[in-house]
Amino acid sequence: MESRLRVHGHPIQPMLVTFPFGLFVSVVVFDLTDLAGGPEFLGEVGYWTVVAALVAAALAAGAGMIDLWDVPDGRTRRTAVTFNLVNTAMAVLFVFVCLVRSGTPDRGVTAVLLAVELLALSVGALGVWIGGTLVRRFDPPRGEPGTLDVLRPGFESVGEPLGQLRRG
Repeated sequence: MESRLRVHGHPIQPMLVTFPFGLFVSVVVFDLTDLAGGPEFLGEVGYWTVVAALVAAALAAGAGMIDLWDVPDGRTRRTAVTFNLVNTAMAVLFVFVCLVRSGTPDRGVTAVLLAVELLALSVGALGVWIGGTLVRRFDPPRGEPGTLDVLRPGFESVGEPLGQLRRG
């Protein structure tokens, strides 16, 4: 699968997906610390981290939708659609958490909201696994010219057709 959105030959969408997931993990860490008796401001930090994660998720979803246009029918398309749906499910759960927290004065988390966040992270972990499968299966590995990667069989230099840099 060849992505339309690329930087130096590397697809953008797999890079963008790491930001919301990392931010969602940070939210859970802030909220666990807040519930465990940490400083009171961590609830507010967790809330604003959810907001940042949702913005990042929207950017990653936009890039994913653009890439989805070029995915061929069959197994590849089913896997890509599943990947996008799983990530959307994770984001929807965090939107719910964000909306509930926006109505509270301190924007803190409750044990129930933390449980929803943990459920969302487990859904997101499934999305990470599916995304890794997509990248490994459908995007050929690439190496930058001048690195040792170009010496490995099967690696393609950015901008160079597969095989020109292949070494025996």
